[in-house]
Amino acid sequence: MTEADSQALRSTDEDGDRHDHVRRIPDIISQVKDSYAELRPAERRVADVVLDDVKYAVDASNAALAQRAGVSEPTVTRFCRAIGCDGVRDFKLKLAQSLVVGALYLSTKPQPANSDSGMPFWNAVFGEARRALQEAERQIDPGQLQKAAELIAKARQVTVFGLGGSSSALAQETQYRLFRYGITISAQCDPYLMRMTASTLKPGDLVIAISATGRTREVIEAVELAKHYRANAICVTAPDTELTRVCDVRLTMAVPEYPDTLKPTASRYAFLAAIDLLAVATAYRIDGPARETVRRIKYNAQIHRTGKEMEPLGD
Repeated sequence: MTEADSQALRSTDEDGDRHDHVRRIPDIISQVKDSYAELRPAERRVADVVLDDVKYAVDASNAALAQRAGVSEPTVTRFCRAIGCDGVRDFKLKLAQSLVVGALYLSTKPQPANSDSGMPFWNAVFGEARRALQEAERQIDPGQLQKAAELIAKARQVTVFGLGGSSSALAQETQYRLFRYGITISAQCDPYLMRMTASTLKPGDLVIAISATGRTREVIEAVELAKHYRANAICVTAPDTELTRVCDVRLTMAVPEYPDTLKPTASRYAFLAAIDLLAVATAYRIDGPARETVRRIKYNAQIHRTGKEMEPLGD
């Protein structure tokens, strides 16, 4: 790629970080795959080279790409136009943009199998879950946890913000953990509802913001809006992020992910541990009223169904 291409890519990345000016980047890799059956045989050879090694296709000259595919340079140009690009330069720029987020997902290298189960993902799932819990135990600040519990215990109402697959589920989980102690709480996972809910908050209310990256613009803006109306804010997120800077109390942890794109993220185990700690610390802070509320819930759940008295405790 030329310096001009690199600059264009950096500008696109910077624009992508600005919430008000997001430009959609075409997924050129999918366009190549979807158009494959419609390409001429020579153009398919170019497509094969591109899909076999995307990084090479980005960095290689037009002549080198043609040589590896066994075609002429004009064929490479025709291939680029056949998949909807203006030419080779436009194709390489879009390919580089796709590679920014797609490189890890293009790997098809097999992982070593577990000797007992014969499944390559066995150790990844269990091992990464254990490591995530260990990291949570090591990194969560007990002092911040106690401050968070105090804010929750005295809050008039609590709302939880989480956007995206994992954070939305964690926001719901936070609601389920805390309502059983008699806390007035709701979870919002829609960006517009987050803003609307933040607009209704008052002094004494509380926001719990959950974000794996700490960079989710909609969540940060909703928290800032809540803070404008003098609500307090707790975050469960990665350390040293923009979200931590707008919150009063920070439960932070960094959990590196195992490079297997088919495996669910392990950091959610760390976040679940943080939520459980937050719930239990709050329950101990409330104490008597929390125990009575849990007793009432358990009593009415137990007489509604058969089962052992302590199965499961707290649910």
